[in-house]
Amino acid sequence: MTPNRSSKRRLLSAGLQFALAATLASAAPFAVAAEAYPAQTIKVIIPFPPGGTLDAVGRALAQRLSEQLGKPVIVDNRPGGNATIGPVAVARAPADGYTLLFNASTFLSGPMISSAVPYRIEKDFQPIALVAKAPLSVAVNKNLPFNDIAGMVQYAKANPGKMTFAVGSIASAGHLSTEQLKRSAGINALIVPYKGTAPAFQDLIGGQIDAFVDPVLGSLQYQKAGMLKVVATTAKSRVASLPDVPTVAETISGFEFFSWYGLWAPTGTPAAVVALLNKEVNVALKSEAMAKFSAQGLELEPQSVDAFIRFQKAEMDKYQKIVTEADIKL
Repeated sequence: MTPNRSSKRRLLSAGLQFALAATLASAAPFAVAAEAYPAQTIKVIIPFPPGGTLDAVGRALAQRLSEQLGKPVIVDNRPGGNATIGPVAVARAPADGYTLLFNASTFLSGPMISSAVPYRIEKDFQPIALVAKAPLSVAVNKNLPFNDIAGMVQYAKANPGKMTFAVGSIASAGHLSTEQLKRSAGINALIVPYKGTAPAFQDLIGGQIDAFVDPVLGSLQYQKAGMLKVVATTAKSRVASLPDVPTVAETISGFEFFSWYGLWAPTGTPAAVVALLNKEVNVALKSEAMAKFSAQGLELEPQSVDAFIRFQKAEMDKYQKIVTEADIKL
């Protein structure tokens, strides 16, 4: 009887060791992958041409991440298709953390205004990190007879349907903010779409357009040169680069709007890789290399992956409400 019991114990022990070895073997590739990442060049796709604030921030972030991770992090500009070509390339890339998307908040509103957009944000993309918020400025032609939001509202109500607001692109942050401003202030104004911010600013300065809501960095140079007036910003509190300019909220309680920039990966990217990238982005945002953007009016926003997911959901709900109420279509 004793030998039989001993044999059984040896068989049981061997079976347990085999099962443990098999479990460790199956888990090993995932553990090694998480420990080894990144093992090669990381590509950050930006769906706009080189130049502009988004591109500048994306390139600075890529350079900083490259230094922190010890591997090249390169920027790949993929403009075109109403800014959909870049996101499509990321959505179709392997979900391994080596192809990322750096984009502006307009990314969220695209599928809301066109069924032709070939992806869905929550289905095809894994949020990684919120990088920065860009407060918007309410810029007006310098010859208009007001210098603040209260005066602008009074002027618009005295001239119903005559005041014109430029928008650089349909459903952009500036467009959505303008629609929200119209409703919050109870004014009737005409929206005039432009193909980009440069021609919009040109017509604003020339007097063909009355007002333009766009990120602060866009209007700052013209305001300092006396070519237009910035009557307010859309931030919650006053912007450091325009300390004498009041916020819209100082006149219209609770008003806040901003463009923002974030980093995404394809859905299915390993959680360990997403967590590592989030951590490294947050470290980068505290660096001197990125601090220059704070001085220019951007608000750098380190936060967790879960916090970014909640933020994205809240912004999507906000945008959808504006798009629906204003009946915005591409």
